[in-house]
Amino acid sequence: MRNDIIEYLQSEVKRRCESESNFFGMGCYYHIYAVVENAVFLAEKYGADVEAVTIAAWLHDIASVTDYSLYDEHHIHGARIAEEILCGFGYDKTELVKRCILNHRGSKPTEKRSIEEICVADADAISHFDSVPSLFYLAYVKRKLSIADGIEFVRGKLERSFNKLSEQSKALYSDKYNEVMKVIR
Repeated sequence: MRNDIIEYLQSEVKRRCESESNFFGMGCYYHIYAVVENAVFLAEKYGADVEAVTIAAWLHDIASVTDYSLYDEHHIHGARIAEEILCGFGYDKTELVKRCILNHRGSKPTEKRSIEEICVADADAISHFDSVPSLFYLAYVKRKLSIADGIEFVRGKLERSFNKLSEQSKALYSDKYNEVMKVIR
């Protein structure tokens, strides 16, 4: 395991999340951290490359927290940023990490050709259930929604996230989904 890269990424992602220019605030760091935890869990469960999945999970939203203007295509810009960072470390699985980042977005359906890509995409989707307060922050503070509209925004986000999961991960996370949705209702 390349702990040097992983430690650097954790620190660098946190630094970028703490930046005043980060539209999403620190909630994004907690989202990314949850993605990493879920991605590692899934990689171990599904027999994927844990190291590559961990690195991709740390980097999957790097473009969004670096520059909000990159958000719409953050998967593309994130893969480019990942390549720049990982080349500096001489990392030999950069292409796999880039594919995981390119294919992590459920709102941009792409064919996931590896179990590592599925792990990162599923971890990204399910992580929203680990960072519900961040979704409410986004709804009420950043988007300035009413209470009813904020609840609907969060409920819709969670439903879409669950529906983006692979069938195997839906089975793993159905209890978590049902419990969180009870609270939101």
